[in-house]
Amino acid sequence: MNRLLTKKTKTRVDIYGERFRARGPGLSPRLLAVASYINDNREVVLEHTAMEIAAATQTSDATVVRAIQALGFAGLRDLKQTMESWFGPGISSAEKMSSTVNALSCDVNSSIDFVLEGHQRACEVLSEPHNRAAMSRAVALLAEARQVGIFGIGASSILAEYAARLFSRNGIPGVPLNRTGVMLAEQLINLQRGDVLIMMAQKSAHREGLTTLREAKRLGIPTILLTHSIDSRFSKEVQVVINVPRGGENGKVPLHGTVLVCLEMIILSVASTAPQRTIKSMKRIQELYRAIGKSGAKKA
Repeated sequence: MNRLLTKKTKTRVDIYGERFRARGPGLSPRLLAVASYINDNREVVLEHTAMEIAAATQTSDATVVRAIQALGFAGLRDLKQTMESWFGPGISSAEKMSSTVNALSCDVNSSIDFVLEGHQRACEVLSEPHNRAAMSRAVALLAEARQVGIFGIGASSILAEYAARLFSRNGIPGVPLNRTGVMLAEQLINLQRGDVLIMMAQKSAHREGLTTLREAKRLGIPTILLTHSIDSRFSKEVQVVINVPRGGENGKVPLHGTVLVCLEMIILSVASTAPQRTIKSMKRIQELYRAIGKSGAKKA
């Protein structure tokens, strides 16, 4: 596995970096500012339009296009395609699983230790003062929420469903935002002012996450981010960041249970801030359970 990663790294050519170093000194100050921004924010640029890059560099979209062309690219699309090739494909889930199980050598005890150590480390980090303070801020926001939207795609989509259910049981309506592509739009339309958003996201600035953040900003919805990539683009655009280690180093499988631990900490804390609301909701659920049971018995 490591040989595979090394081979990929060696075969990648940093075309943008080479052109930037070669042609950058000859650019005007404004063009150089744009080129430097692109070089320092490559992942962000992949998701940005020329207008957004212009806003970030305090220039115009025409200046952005001229800077890109001055480095030898046909335009922004050509630049993005070149950068995507440089980043290369990420490590697939199959590769991560292969790396993990091979390292464990079919040993049940080593598998148990792998998971236990991962969760133990996560719990230690979650209990650190900065995370406790972040959770306190998150709970204060959630306690006043009209509704909670929980964003998570991929494996986190299941956690979004579960967390939404727990919030609803505790008296705060929870809405999962866990679809991909255009189907996410049908879920985002449910967000309104007065809501609070919880995001589960890592470093990849995918379109679903960026679109969800933009909609939250448009509505003035505060966002709480659960991530281990505390320096990602997402972390720079939210109100609260909680550091949740998931493992996954050296190509190993990440542990999603650590995120679940954090979610349950938050949800129980929110419930404890308004116990009467929580108890009232749970009693009503019990009444509905009994009504459903009685109606089912009559039909039988």
